[in-house]
Amino acid sequence: MTAGDERMQERLRDLLEQVQRGEASVEEALKRLRGFPYEDLDFARLDSHRSLRTGFPEVVFCPGKTVEQIVQIVARLRAHEGRVMAARAAPEVAEALQQRFPDAVYHAAARMVVLGEPAQPHTRGAVLVVSAGTADIPVAEEAAVTAETMGSRVERLFDVGVAGIHRLLDSRERLFTANVLVVVAGMEGALASVVAGLVSRPVIAVPTSIGYGASFGGLAPLLTMLNSCAPGVAVVNIDNGFGAGYLAHLINDEKRGANGA
Repeated sequence: MTAGDERMQERLRDLLEQVQRGEASVEEALKRLRGFPYEDLDFARLDSHRSLRTGFPEVVFCPGKTVEQIVQIVARLRAHEGRVMAARAAPEVAEALQQRFPDAVYHAAARMVVLGEPAQPHTRGAVLVVSAGTADIPVAEEAAVTAETMGSRVERLFDVGVAGIHRLLDSRERLFTANVLVVVAGMEGALASVVAGLVSRPVIAVPTSIGYGASFGGLAPLLTMLNSCAPGVAVVNIDNGFGAGYLAHLINDEKRGANGA
């Protein structure tokens, strides 16, 4: 046990003893726990109370970490939270996690590993994830798996870019019935504006780094989406399917909206 762990346990013990003595109410203790610190692993400080504050546990971003570090982080988050999601997981990371945790599920297209009981869809509306091209699917799947793991019902509509816009229009009824849409596109990124011009629901635009040299690794679609003349478009960073899926679920989560959480 590290010195940070000992300090955290001491603070938690002191808080529980205050509740036991009647010096602090349960509500006050919960309020204080929302700012409770973290578990110190020396190489990482795990926000083990994030779900208490935001409704969903800390997500592990795998690039830049060793396989051993990722396994340790996931193990500790699993002990605290039960459910863990690891993003941008390479196959060797997924293999190591599945060896340690037999229930770990690797979503290869999304490059994500999910541990714990899958969330049952608890939203009436659906998130529709739309990709312009097949090459955009990894980012689109990252968004879809994220929203599904958080508890949204997710539908997918792939390879309907503006170069063959009839493919999109053939599925327009699916666009109209979605509660929130995530539109993933590279090249010039025009698909988000087209979709937003057709629907009355929020559109979350995700530029991808797919494209030829003048797309500048996703900068061209990013600027196109930011300059969209269609109302109702919000834009996340290049290739940020996770952020788009997370935001889509927050919009789609009627219970959260009703409670003001």
